[in-house]
Amino acid sequence: MRSQNSASPQQPHSESPRSEGQRPERAAQSTDAPEIREIGAPIDGELQYSTRRLFLQLQVFTGCSQPPELIESLKASELETVLYHDLNDPKGVGVLFMTEDADTLVTETRRILTSEPFGALHSKPEFTMVGRTYASGREPDLEDWLLVKPRRNTLNPELSWAIWYPLRRKPEFYRLPRQDQGKILMEHAMIGRTYVEAGYAHDIRLACFGLDARDNDFVIGLMGTTLHPLSHLVGEMRKSQQTAQYLESLGPFFVGKVCWQSPCNID
Repeated sequence: MRSQNSASPQQPHSESPRSEGQRPERAAQSTDAPEIREIGAPIDGELQYSTRRLFLQLQVFTGCSQPPELIESLKASELETVLYHDLNDPKGVGVLFMTEDADTLVTETRRILTSEPFGALHSKPEFTMVGRTYASGREPDLEDWLLVKPRRNTLNPELSWAIWYPLRRKPEFYRLPRQDQGKILMEHAMIGRTYVEAGYAHDIRLACFGLDARDNDFVIGLMGTTLHPLSHLVGEMRKSQQTAQYLESLGPFFVGKVCWQSPCNID
């Protein structure tokens, strides 16, 4: 289905991005403004466009002895959240926030995390991750990809395990011809697709350019009913050309078991 705020493009100068260093010609009118809308695959010959996206943020803490108190706090907020038990810290928890409004991440979530009971916990900022949903231009249902799929995966009661991690590509990757980039990414994506089609894993991919304190490019979330297939998938992806040759950094990894999820109210 076409995104709710889809619209025909406003006479874009070019369908493909300009090559690095190429300066746009100045026009009398501002017709060469960068295209910052999300773009999906054509429907009936027309590209899908959307200005909507989700922002997701993971905050991790230690020193938790009473998870039920945290759950009550999250319920009262009415935000879309997930509370995880931290596999690698017996007193650790992670809380995932989802919102279309980035301001929420510095207003309502800040109020929650600086008040009791969260305020009594010790933050582990090295595990903080934040990113936004994005489109590659090939999505057949843009609105589902940007707004529904992340909720469907994170708030699904059957998907009780999750692995979250950031990654940063080497600068050399971005200097490759677009065709070569596409081949590398396709190889990597096909590995993940086989796990999704088998029902072993579900994924969320977020862009975090300029949002991450450690200058990462993306945040990846893997969800499943059991933990082993998620670990197996990470291992298989290490063999891809992208991971083996073009990643500058990977991790840290947060591994969580769902303690509580907001209701999944998706029509």
